[in-house]
Amino acid sequence: MLTVYSEDHAHHHAEAELAGGRMRPAVEVPARAYAILERARAVGLGEVVPPAEHGRAPLERVHSPSYLSFLESAWEAWREVHGEGDAFPIRWVVRGMRQQEPKAIEGRVGYYAGDAGSPITAGTWRAARASADVALSGMDQVLAGRGSVFSLCRPPGHHASRDVFSGYCYLNNAAVAAQAARDRGAGRVAIVDIDYHHGDGTQTVFYDRADVLFASIHADPAEEYPYYLGYGDERGAGDGHGFNLNLPLAAGTRYDRYREALDAACAAVEAFGADVLVISLGADTYEGDPISNFALTSPDFLRIGERIARLGRPTLFVMEGGYAVSALGENVVNVLAGFEEVAP
Repeated sequence: MLTVYSEDHAHHHAEAELAGGRMRPAVEVPARAYAILERARAVGLGEVVPPAEHGRAPLERVHSPSYLSFLESAWEAWREVHGEGDAFPIRWVVRGMRQQEPKAIEGRVGYYAGDAGSPITAGTWRAARASADVALSGMDQVLAGRGSVFSLCRPPGHHASRDVFSGYCYLNNAAVAAQAARDRGAGRVAIVDIDYHHGDGTQTVFYDRADVLFASIHADPAEEYPYYLGYGDERGAGDGHGFNLNLPLAAGTRYDRYREALDAACAAVEAFGADVLVISLGADTYEGDPISNFALTSPDFLRIGERIARLGRPTLFVMEGGYAVSALGENVVNVLAGFEEVAP
């Protein structure tokens, strides 16, 4: 399987994040991508290529121009006021407040931030742009006829919505790739999100549309991040009603129960008649993940890949979460190897 990868991901390297009321070492770090790449090369998964540059136009098909301009300039504006160091929000727009972007950088960061655990660093924009290009380049290959491609994206993307960054995500790589497929003639695109956390950003982008199916298997948001989206009764709005499927699962879920949810998501893809499939590939469902609470084992990831392959769709894998770095490479590559074992 072809892997698309950019070294520019390393320019986003947060030293700390706010978690549990304390500043703690960041878990979304460059070592994640290095571990996956090392494993892919060790098992001979396939060629590794750099992305092509796609410019800003594909990003504006998903994200607002004002949000993109903010991301591009935020750290420099923060540094001018606060000196070197990562930018964190100190105030948010909440119910009853005026929905208007302020001039002060502190206000702008809070206006676009969805949480306090996703700092903007000196290299965030460069890394996020490269990550989107990795996803878009993977979709280029799929649309050109490759049966499957792995876009090793970092930072991840599925929590980023049209104009909000959160959950370590700044640009929604899966959504940008799916939209690019639609713009280039794919009639129906399905996104299946298998990250531990609900892809609230992706859901928001496509919630009122019938041309992109979003199905997500994730931890129950009543108990887990992102808390405010991901419930089973969220089925889409307007033309999109019936094209959003959330499959929340309880803490401690093992593969027998996970398999049932995966089968349901795959059945939805088949009923939808997807021309192209995008997998938001999170490996934080692993039993040893430090910030998650499912109990999948490394061999289970092989079975996930095998089940996805039986859908028989051109498939782009877009990397999302997974924070048990020592096992991350094995788990991610197991999904891809399992897929290749079954795919024609």
